Amino acid sequence: MKKFSILCLTLVLGIAGLQAQGSFKAGLSAGLPIGDAGDFATFAIAIDLGYLFEINDQFEAGPTLGYSHSFGDEFDTGFGSVSVEDIQFLPIGAAGRFHASEEFTIGLDLGYALGIDDGNDGGFYYSPRAQYAVSETIDIVAAFRGVSVDGGSWDIISLGVEFGID
Repeated sequence: MKKFSILCLTLVLGIAGLQAQGSFKAGLSAGLPIGDAGDFATFAIAIDLGYLFEINDQFEAGPTLGYSHSFGDEFDTGFGSVSVEDIQFLPIGAAGRFHASEEFTIGLDLGYALGIDDGNDGGFYYSPRAQYAVSETIDIVAAFRGVSVDGGSWDIISLGVEFGID
């Protein structure tokens, strides 16, 4: 699993180095698990890396790679407490961004999220998002992150910051 992760990161960074018509993006988010995920986890963090190619003045697209960590909850059963293990995913996919204005961008990430922890197979990954530019290189990002897993989905709403490196 570690070798595959390193390979994916190397590909993203390698593509970034080959193209002059795009920009490298790095983001950090905090989130709240909702739905099924909210029953088992209390808080989540995510890191995203990607390289977006400029398709035209309003649209960018490219590869993305991330890491999501949801912290397990603890339950009191009446006979003692039970701790839920942390849940981790490695989303690998494609990102698209539409610049509706100078400050406002909407986007979507699609791909597959590999399950990192034991017993977590992963699943289809989707993340619609809205971004507001606070400077030339910094955006505030609100996103919904979902992974389709057996018997349901692992959903998180998040708020974070994304840095653009041209």
